[in-house]
Amino acid sequence: MIVRDLKSAEQSNRRIVSPDGNWESTRMLLKDDQMGFSFHITTIYKDADFQMHYQNHLESVYCISGEGEVETLADGKKYPIKPGTLYILDKHDKHILRAVEEMQMACVFNPPLNGKEVHNTEGAYELDAEAV
Repeated sequence: MIVRDLKSAEQSNRRIVSPDGNWESTRMLLKDDQMGFSFHITTIYKDADFQMHYQNHLESVYCISGEGEVETLADGKKYPIKPGTLYILDKHDKHILRAVEEMQMACVFNPPLNGKEVHNTEGAYELDAEAV
């Protein structure tokens, strides 16, 4: 059994802050845990507005708190994000995430992340990133 505490993980190398200043993510479960997915608690900072395109991963995102929107670039559709909303990037969707207020999100990635990933120039995570 694996048991981790968010507060302790936030004070360790499991907390990653984006170089662009849009988000921070505490990686609670990673590839080395051998569960087949990774689980993160991610904070999207207020007024963040950035594009992502997870070409190497599928992601599900559940909003715990805060408000914003996600826009799919293929069709220009905008979806409001508020507590209780789940959005699923099941087709490697190129998208923009906007935070009207700070949002706390629970995120699941498949395949699992190693731990040190930040977005590359395409808005994706690399498969061969460093482990924490």
